[in-house]
Amino acid sequence: MNVKETIEKRRAYRSLDPVDITEGLIEDLARMARITPSCGNKQPWRFIFVFEKTQLNKLFSVLSEGNKWVEKASMIVAIFSEPEKDCIIGERFYYLFDTGMATAFIILRATELGLVAHPIAGFKENLAKEILDIPKNMRLITLLILGKHSNEVNPVLSESMKLGEKQRPPRIQLNKFISINDYNTKF
Repeated sequence: MNVKETIEKRRAYRSLDPVDITEGLIEDLARMARITPSCGNKQPWRFIFVFEKTQLNKLFSVLSEGNKWVEKASMIVAIFSEPEKDCIIGERFYYLFDTGMATAFIILRATELGLVAHPIAGFKENLAKEILDIPKNMRLITLLILGKHSNEVNPVLSESMKLGEKQRPPRIQLNKFISINDYNTKF
């Protein structure tokens, strides 16, 4: 599969089947993050790969109500960092950007391997950090949910989420987010 095919295939499915989590899989995903570009090669990202059932169940308890579907996950990757781990140039903090790129590399590799890698924001950050022993000064940016796409639509999903399982949600038109040479000249 080439990069374009992988990007086009990537979907944030919520209906998941279990997948076997191995050290080889974790290492494979981590190696993709490791080679991600970052400001000054600072590599600010930190990951905790959680697949042990007891620990997963603890994390399930900090999810927002709309994320009950996550309970079918085989693994959750906690993705965190802090501003001081990356470039700070004036008022620009690069740690979120660089950590986001590393996360995207993991998502694309997981997709290439036939997996679903779905980042979520609906969780209680401080409680999740406590469960995972993440230092208080770090920001838990996202939880990346991993599993295999299921053909069975998860019954806990809302109607709009169920629709999203069947077809890709609409994307905004290019001229809504692309300008040429200046902000006012739309594509």
